[in-house]
Amino acid sequence: MVGPLFEDPSSFDRSGLAAKLRTLADRNIYIGGSSWKYEGWLGQVYSRERYLSRGRFSQKLFQAECLREYAETFPTVCGDFAFYQFPAEDFWRRLFQQTPAGFRFAFKVPEQITCKVFPAHARYGPQAGKENEAFLDSRMLHEMFLRPLLPYREKTAVLIFEFGAFGHRSFASPREFADRLDPFLSSLPPEFRYAVEIRNPEFLDRDYFACLRHHRVAHVYNAWSRMPELRHQISIPDSATANFQVCRALLRRGRLYENAVETFSPYTEVKDPNPEARESMRVLIGRARENHEFLFLFVNNRLEGNAPTTILSLVEP
Repeated sequence: MVGPLFEDPSSFDRSGLAAKLRTLADRNIYIGGSSWKYEGWLGQVYSRERYLSRGRFSQKLFQAECLREYAETFPTVCGDFAFYQFPAEDFWRRLFQQTPAGFRFAFKVPEQITCKVFPAHARYGPQAGKENEAFLDSRMLHEMFLRPLLPYREKTAVLIFEFGAFGHRSFASPREFADRLDPFLSSLPPEFRYAVEIRNPEFLDRDYFACLRHHRVAHVYNAWSRMPELRHQISIPDSATANFQVCRALLRRGRLYENAVETFSPYTEVKDPNPEARESMRVLIGRARENHEFLFLFVNNRLEGNAPTTILSLVEP
């Protein structure tokens, strides 16, 4: 049965959703958002009165404190912010202090590790368009990212290596990518779970999945504009490469990120239901239940317009 397509924020059953998500988390099925700082979720996940300063809504207070309230409903979240920086140790300490003991984070590993050629974009400064000398640098990863996270490994569900779409300049074939990835994965310390997310459909082949399976690293089932739909990725026989699953439902196939932002902001409601993605996520939930595996499933606002409503549809009968 398909869940609700639209939800009036004032009638959003936050306590009911929280109870269902806690029950699933007790079975090691963790479902949450790709991030959490969305004012469009006020009246659903967030209570406006908690962020008033001198009688007015304070965006600064909301940004600083809303994770605490988010964690009252959701048992997990994906920290996309880590993709753009190596967070300092005091940042990690403040972040983890805001969530209860059972809460679990997923973090995207900084792009300084996963970007082979920096995009020709102003934000990359003098590095724009150049080869990244730190690509798959395991020493940098360990010293600048993994070591500071070690004190919080109990709250760290999985670390995701997101690789943007590679051109032939980077890798001439899927096998070449797998050969480069293999020694890097072999160097990873065992204290964390790891997953790989790719944006090249042609890389979804035997060599890629064999490499991940050899190192017990999960393939991230990802809904993305240029990737096969989730149901196709799930149906690949070799795609289950670890004893846990990871899914990130990000975009409808064929829709560009910029278009999704323009269409869906400020993410107050579902505007474009995606029954295929919803059903595929239910399949993953069912598989995790049947196999007694961990599942970490993250839904982005830019999939349908409002991640809380999408998630509610996954857990309703």
